Amino acid sequence: MENKKVLYISQQIMPFLPENEMSYIGRYLPQGIQEKGKEVRVFMPRFGTINERRNQLHEVIRLSGMNLIIDDTDHSLIIKVTSIQQARMQVYFIDNDEYFKRKAGVVDDSGLFFDDNDERMIFFGRGAIETTKKLRWTPDIIHCHGWMTALVPLMIKKTYKDDPLFEHSKVIYSLYDDGFIDSLNPKIKKKLEFEGIKQNDLKLLNPPDFMNLQKLAITYSDAVIVGQETANTELYEFALSLKKPVLDFKNRDEYISAYNKFYNNVLN
Repeated sequence: MENKKVLYISQQIMPFLPENEMSYIGRYLPQGIQEKGKEVRVFMPRFGTINERRNQLHEVIRLSGMNLIIDDTDHSLIIKVTSIQQARMQVYFIDNDEYFKRKAGVVDDSGLFFDDNDERMIFFGRGAIETTKKLRWTPDIIHCHGWMTALVPLMIKKTYKDDPLFEHSKVIYSLYDDGFIDSLNPKIKKKLEFEGIKQNDLKLLNPPDFMNLQKLAITYSDAVIVGQETANTELYEFALSLKKPVLDFKNRDEYISAYNKFYNNVLN
């Protein structure tokens, strides 16, 4: 199991964003799993709050330039990368001037949810998957962190199900206390009607609020991890009701070894 490949798709990673449970795990889990002998790749959104000069981001020309169509409109995919030297690890950033140039994360200065967060999460998920394809890198595990990654399990199981690169990939979704009060744009279901995804696959998104989005992610994942002690217990029970393998919350002293063992069990 030591030579397996793990793809991390994370909404938050420190030091690029402030420390919380998700960004801490996003930073140290890939390093720890890499030190366990697995190969890793790491993706996150290039939010406008991330200082490119300070963090030494630079564009990867050979990976950039693809257009992703969302709601019948082309959006240019820009890939940037930097290294975390002490971890000997690269982090790839999914960028687009329309979606990620604004100096904010998922809410504006008044705390209001961005109207296009649905398109931003579609773009981020597809961008990470398409870039992995360009890298010709076959992940054994795809581990998703944060609600902006919640569509990745659906995409892998539906849109990319016949792609040999992801044919045997197992998708793991981590639960965090990262809920949002607002609902995503109700047109998200129409925008998701690209290859392999039908309206029946999206029936859980009625309405497309946080809880239903999480339930969709759990449904199309192969396993679930409770990444934060305060994660929603209803979602935990929902995962158990679907007979998904679930790893209970682990503290910072034990989570890397526990996650690594869980990966191996899921692959078996």
